[in-house]
Amino acid sequence: MVGEGWIRWHRYREREEASPRSLLDTCLNFLSSNLEKFCWERQDGTFCLQESAMFPQEVADRLLQTMAFQGQLNEVTVGIFRGNQMRLKRACIQKAKISAIAFQKAFCHHKLVELDATGVNADITITDIISGLSRSKWLQQNLQCLVLNSLTLSLEDPYERCFSHLSGLRSLSITNVLFYNEDLADVASLPRLESLDISNTSVTDITALVACKDRLRSLTIHHLKCLKMTTTQILDIIRQLKHLNHLDISDDKQFTSDIACRLLEEKDILPNLMSLDVSGRKHVTEKAVEAFVRQQPRMRFVGLLATEAGYSEFLSGEGSLKVSGEANVTQIAEALRRYSERSFFVREALFHLFSLTHVMDRATPEMLKLVVLGMRNHPSNLPVQLAASACVFNLTKQDLAAGMPVRLLADVTHLLLQAMEHFPNHQQLQKNCLLSLCSDRILQDVPFNRFEAAKLVMQWLCNHEDQNMQRMAVAIISILAAKLSTEQTAQLGAELFIVRQLLQIVKQKTNQNLVDTTLKFTLSALWNLTDESPTTCRHFIENQGLELFMKVLESFPLESSIQQKVLGLLNNIAEVQELHSELMLKNFIDHINKLLHSVEVEVSYFAAGIIAHLISRGEETWTLSSSLRTTLVEQLHSAILKWPAPECEMVAYRSFNPFFPLLGCFSTPGVQLWAVWAMQHVCSKNPARYCSMLIEEGGLRQLYHIKENDHTDPDVQRIVTSILDSLEKYIVRHGKPPLCKKSPAMKPN
Repeated sequence: MVGEGWIRWHRYREREEASPRSLLDTCLNFLSSNLEKFCWERQDGTFCLQESAMFPQEVADRLLQTMAFQGQLNEVTVGIFRGNQMRLKRACIQKAKISAIAFQKAFCHHKLVELDATGVNADITITDIISGLSRSKWLQQNLQCLVLNSLTLSLEDPYERCFSHLSGLRSLSITNVLFYNEDLADVASLPRLESLDISNTSVTDITALVACKDRLRSLTIHHLKCLKMTTTQILDIIRQLKHLNHLDISDDKQFTSDIACRLLEEKDILPNLMSLDVSGRKHVTEKAVEAFVRQQPRMRFVGLLATEAGYSEFLSGEGSLKVSGEANVTQIAEALRRYSERSFFVREALFHLFSLTHVMDRATPEMLKLVVLGMRNHPSNLPVQLAASACVFNLTKQDLAAGMPVRLLADVTHLLLQAMEHFPNHQQLQKNCLLSLCSDRILQDVPFNRFEAAKLVMQWLCNHEDQNMQRMAVAIISILAAKLSTEQTAQLGAELFIVRQLLQIVKQKTNQNLVDTTLKFTLSALWNLTDESPTTCRHFIENQGLELFMKVLESFPLESSIQQKVLGLLNNIAEVQELHSELMLKNFIDHINKLLHSVEVEVSYFAAGIIAHLISRGEETWTLSSSLRTTLVEQLHSAILKWPAPECEMVAYRSFNPFFPLLGCFSTPGVQLWAVWAMQHVCSKNPARYCSMLIEEGGLRQLYHIKENDHTDPDVQRIVTSILDSLEKYIVRHGKPPLCKKSPAMKPN
């Protein structure tokens, strides 16, 4: 139901969402998501809260609303509202998946003042709900507000709903259902009814409203598609409702009734009117609306979306008279607030919002919240999602995202991914979503399910060949892959089609001799996906990745950023012992050896890493000539000592686990030297991340072992001492990390 009270509530929620999430909300969200941890199971399989759990009424209401919002209300979880541990007053069970029996047991013993059962699943009907409520005399007399939108009828007698039993009802909303004239007559007899919404029902005649003409304050009859009365007959009824403060006769442009135009021409009608909605009514003119409003001194709102009115200064919506329309951002915001449940109006408002937000010079979180509301309420409506995703891009592009709260961006990101999942074959929608996701602010700072996002984007990439979109898709994947856990990266990379698709892009760019951002992002994505993932590394080898990457190295010898990414990935391959034999190719080793002597420290570093891993396992695993191995050992040590300290961090690591096997290589100090040089590099450039990581993973023990070993090479000894000094300083400042994992024991070769 759309009224001033609802608007005030929504604006309160907007202010609340602009601030950090409260402790209560945080706790309720956690409880809702982990309910089984706080419950025991009854014999019928339903949950019951532990006996010590007692909730104040306000908190119980909030928990129920949170569970409904998260989609957690079902036959099992709703059991916690049985008994007296919870005391509900305002119950929201929107979209709950419960039966009539579960509803009755969980809610009909509470002293409810309000119940919102919008969209509850088809297993429960309007008849079930009203019958359950009517069994309580207290509820019959005291339930004041009931919302039954988008529910189904009983398959028995559709008129046996007994609305008249709920004598305390003041507000009823029953929209988008097969509600008939007989039902309206039943409702109109309610002795306290003040507010009624029967939008998009099967009512053909509203004459029954005369029965409550002395009580009715708010009437919403949006899109009464079955109405068979003439305009004159309708106006005769409305004219008698003299106590109305709010009247909504809006429509969705499908019908050509002149009811709105005729009403606006009326003199001395509805003397108490404060709010009139004629949105979607054709031929409503500026002049008629302004004249009507001026003769109604108490008017505070007029709805003009999808009409011909609303463009004058008087109807701008900037002053005390609120206006929903399309002429400016203020009117559009009002429309999105009031019509969030009406898909046609949401789409219309978003369409005009997109046109007005092409050029934005400041972030507007309040507007993005309204777009999110529309997306959330209509997840399966393609026109809404298409318009909304386009608006999201306009509102968050470039630097605008920096001005948006992280919580809000997390919500919108979740909804964008949901839209991609619902409409996988709609190219423009997918494009809108990818454009919005391709944001540093979102990808770096916002919490969302990066694993699911990476899978969705990867699926899109495999099904489309649009070059511009391909660039964005691989950029997103490369960034997301770097932020996944080792297990998630391995799981994602284990999908063979992902590796094949990325290799295909690399092959295409190499054949074109083209270095662009798409190639760079694709190489980064493969690099991140093979990190500590033996399965992905094997997929890479089995799909001729080594041959392709050798060609890349040869094709772009002067592109150091390309060389680094290729060698970084080959480092990951070299870390997998069972794949060493695949790399024991004379031409491959020779090429890597040349790159070992590159003047680019980054290139030389990664080449050294490959050599270090290949010779770390001992001579028995080396299948090429022993003289080549000896030469590589010597050159590795020599090259590392020539490296200057890089000015910035060259590489990021998920863990130090790949380094630990190298630390035991006392007989090949070049291998040890590469490992400790790498550790020192990242620990000195980013101590907050890497000092803590090295301590947690048990690196201290191994480093002390090297320091105290009489056979340690002096150059290795020097760097190890430097690392230990850094770690000890870190511990003094920050304390020892609480979770110290044991690293593998060193086995000197």
